[in-house]
Amino acid sequence: MYKKTSPWTAVVVLAFAVAVGSLQMTVVVPMLPLLQRQLGAPATSVSWTLTAGLLSGAVAIPLLSRLGDMYGRRTVDLSALGLLVAGAAVAALSGTLGAVIAGRVLQGVSAALLPLAMGLVRQAVPAHRLPTAIGVLSATIGVGSGGGMILAGLVDGDYHSMFWILAALGAVSFTLVAALVREVTPAGAAGRPDLVGAALVSGWLVCLLLAISKGAAWGWTSPRTSGLLAAGVVLAVAWVVTARRSASPLIEIPMLLHRGTIGATVASFLIGFALFAAITTLSAVAQGALGASVLQVGLYLLPTTVLMLAVSVLAGPLMRRLSASALVSAGSALVTAATVWLVISRDSGADLYGAAAVLGVGVGLGYAALGTMAVEHVEPAKTAAAGGVNALVRVVGSSLAGAVGAAVLSSGGAGWSFGVAAVAALLAAVFSTVHRARGEWA
Repeated sequence: MYKKTSPWTAVVVLAFAVAVGSLQMTVVVPMLPLLQRQLGAPATSVSWTLTAGLLSGAVAIPLLSRLGDMYGRRTVDLSALGLLVAGAAVAALSGTLGAVIAGRVLQGVSAALLPLAMGLVRQAVPAHRLPTAIGVLSATIGVGSGGGMILAGLVDGDYHSMFWILAALGAVSFTLVAALVREVTPAGAAGRPDLVGAALVSGWLVCLLLAISKGAAWGWTSPRTSGLLAAGVVLAVAWVVTARRSASPLIEIPMLLHRGTIGATVASFLIGFALFAAITTLSAVAQGALGASVLQVGLYLLPTTVLMLAVSVLAGPLMRRLSASALVSAGSALVTAATVWLVISRDSGADLYGAAAVLGVGVGLGYAALGTMAVEHVEPAKTAAAGGVNALVRVVGSSLAGAVGAAVLSSGGAGWSFGVAAVAALLAAVFSTVHRARGEWA
């Protein structure tokens, strides 16, 4: 057990850290139009203040999870929080788009806080309480994501203040983890971090996302777009080859295709995509068609934040009666309903509030259950790898949503963007349902 600290105190402290790490993912979403005006950059370029943070998080999740196994999850957790504070300070002091993006890259490393926290909690919480603890940790991603919208609204018109507040929250979280969290099992896993794999994954994701975000402006068949897509394919193939040959790969390729986790992997990717596609498009609609301020955008998304938190509290008890995959299916269906609502009608504040409420229930259910769904059908020795892969694909889906959303909004409009989110959520419901059926047949 944790020395001089209740396991549930540690869960709360780590959940707060995960929420702060998640908050940085969405805090720039309602600020994108403001950043575009103040930094004098096109929307497809400014969208990289969102995409860059998500992208660095996608690489940081498996890399820092491995470093946590080697040097201690608590130590690496504190390092990730320190980089969050440093990145927020860099962005707060910046006056150019490049500097803001650099700060966002540092902040994005905090995406690894969830798998690190899950590893720490797994050591301390009794097995019969573990689904509840993991559900709380997973659900705080949604709470932090919604909280980012509120924070941006409170500092409407001043992105410097927004990043200073984020730095302060990161510093508070760092202090709490340092004071109240202790690691039970000493670190000391053999091997070394897969830096080549990290570089290759970063390379092919950057090529893919840059091509998608800039494709409409450059032309989808232009040499630059085609060249980036080709480079992305080459780097992805090289990554798969090196990962299969490495003794300690950044991402275990077989785990991506594991029979017990494939449903959770696909569902996590699609729910992450659907959530970020929905909230970025909703922000654009509110500020464009309805003339909302950044604060009003945060208020439109307040039902999402509140209901994510409320549902996360209920998810643990529900998983004692229903399977995790059933909850993910139900949550994905509700996300589908929310985004279809916005495809059909988005002309009033009532539409945005109503859809945001349904979205909050759906994402709250889905996020709270995904962590358990990802690990319940794998052997104990593979639990950490399965959880890490699940968190990774969720962030990759979110980062892809930022690039795709910017491209679709600039060319097809909000209806198409909400439609893409609806299709993603519907597919998540299908995959999680199939996953549940296969588990019953096994």
